[in-house]
Amino acid sequence: MTQVSSPAEHADEADETGETLVGGQRRPPGEKEVRQLDRVIIRFAGDSGDGMQLTGDRFTSETASYGNDLSTLPNFPAEIRAPAGTLPGVSSFQVHFADHDILTPGDAPNVLVAMNPAALKANIADVPRGGEIIVNTDEFAKRAMAKVGYEASPLEDGSLDGYNVHPVPLTTLTIEALKEFGLSRKEAERSKNMFALGLLSWMYHRPTEGTEKFLRAKFAKKPQIAEANVAAFRAGWNFGETTEDFAVSYEVDPARTAFPPGTYRNISGNLALSYGLVAASRQADLPLFLGSYPITPASDILHELSRHKNFGVRTFQAEDEIAGIGAALGAAFGGSLAVTTTSGPGVALKSETIGLAVSLELPLLVIDIQRGGPSTGLPTKTEQADLLQAMFGRNGEAPVPIVAPRTPGDCFDAALDAARIALTYRTPVFLLSDGYLANGSEPWRIPDIDDLPDLRTQFATGPNHTLDDGTEVFWPYKRDPQTLARPWAVPGTPGLEHRIGGIEKQEGSGNISYDPANHDLMVRTRQAKIDGIEVPDLQVDDPDGARTLVLGWGSTYGPITAAVRRIRREGGAIAQAHLRHLNPFPRNLGEVLGRYGKVVVPEMNLGQLAALIRAKYLVDAHSYNQVNGMPFKAEQLAAALKEAIDD
Repeated sequence: MTQVSSPAEHADEADETGETLVGGQRRPPGEKEVRQLDRVIIRFAGDSGDGMQLTGDRFTSETASYGNDLSTLPNFPAEIRAPAGTLPGVSSFQVHFADHDILTPGDAPNVLVAMNPAALKANIADVPRGGEIIVNTDEFAKRAMAKVGYEASPLEDGSLDGYNVHPVPLTTLTIEALKEFGLSRKEAERSKNMFALGLLSWMYHRPTEGTEKFLRAKFAKKPQIAEANVAAFRAGWNFGETTEDFAVSYEVDPARTAFPPGTYRNISGNLALSYGLVAASRQADLPLFLGSYPITPASDILHELSRHKNFGVRTFQAEDEIAGIGAALGAAFGGSLAVTTTSGPGVALKSETIGLAVSLELPLLVIDIQRGGPSTGLPTKTEQADLLQAMFGRNGEAPVPIVAPRTPGDCFDAALDAARIALTYRTPVFLLSDGYLANGSEPWRIPDIDDLPDLRTQFATGPNHTLDDGTEVFWPYKRDPQTLARPWAVPGTPGLEHRIGGIEKQEGSGNISYDPANHDLMVRTRQAKIDGIEVPDLQVDDPDGARTLVLGWGSTYGPITAAVRRIRREGGAIAQAHLRHLNPFPRNLGEVLGRYGKVVVPEMNLGQLAALIRAKYLVDAHSYNQVNGMPFKAEQLAAALKEAIDD
């Protein structure tokens, strides 16, 4: 991703009187300079107890309300409370905002807010020379520095000479600002993140009303704490306005041309997915049931859906992963739009019940918010290494459709699409999101209800088969000739009693069958049902007739698209396509792959999609892989793609 231009490149004009022009207006002598930027990347970093996620979230919310395009990257430890002041305990939040369309949270921060020595040491390597560093000097005591390996203070030994460093005693200033509230020193210190937020809000001209309203609502039961946080926030703003160390503030105009007309809000992937599930249940006219067990990074879906009982949503926090999906499958049998949420380790535990859902041919959404593995792995870091698990991670031939969103906002549409497939074809469906999408956020256009798909489906209401003797009966495995879906018979409907269970069924009647020919028929029929699912053709972005295609899936969309844009700006020719449906693949995928001399597949795994592409289409797909728990950087990806083009 191209970095924001340096302040010197955006210097305001000055006339002979020394008055500076800002947006065509003269600035009176003594007023602080305001410089215009097209984009900024800010990273808030501190101890896991310093409130960096809250700080970043509030800055993001105000940035969204201002009208900028944005993308975020929260990054936090897996431990509930890692040892204070240590490198493993550093929590950060990066926000990239711009006056134009952007796709990633940015490769490197222009501004680093470091609340302690650990935060500085953990993040300084990512800050380009000339970047701004705001440091809480109060935390740079000898013991704190020694804890992270600093033998001398980096604020004094010259190691930061290449950066624009702003030493600010954040803790001291916060305590001073809150003297009138009668708080203990420890209580007052907790508001230093709001002081930092106020300072950055002044520095980049962010709105403030929303944050003050949020703080008063969040601490409504503790009004003194609420007002203390508001006071710290205002003190940070005033400090920026009055101190000589911050002589310049910056403006990033709203992204007026980046979005189609409509009403927008800032949304995370898990929130968009939750809203998509609620919308799907309403469009299907079915109650929504979530059977789940808390697991990072999927738990927020359970939390959010539990708030929407007024929409007919029922949430069940089970005692374990197996119970969660068992309850969901029971709800599907009972006529609900059934969902279970988890991450990779939970998918492993749910695999037997997913196989049962394949056998019973009931609609069930299995939402896997992928994280680093194997086993417990990296609970708070991202990865997309569950593709082969979703494709093959069950005993026997148990095919399951797979859908993958590409951006946080796209999680809404992916949920609707997954529900469409599950309900139409009577099958469990995997939705593969990941930690990057789940926790990241972007502006999202609130859809018109009239534009949402009609997902209504018909339950079986009576007999559907006539025996040789003329008797009318209900056959639970008599299929729709177009979709191969079996009828959905809600228990308790008179005359529709039928067997359920994991033993193989006889085609049509649904009776238990050990007949080899019937098993062969049922296995092939279930596979044909999945193969026949209607999915849109793959769209290819290829304005220059390139010879190289970059093919992605899931959350790699942003970094890939940013890298492709960079290559094209530099005169290179490269085509791009991105898969939403991973099982079945779009019908034109083989034809698309055949057009190009080289196919490159970037993935946050060791080449799982590439392996499927090679096996199915006999294409020598070239993998470009990363498994470090972080999303691709656009610059790194662009370099790899240019090398592929030139090879």
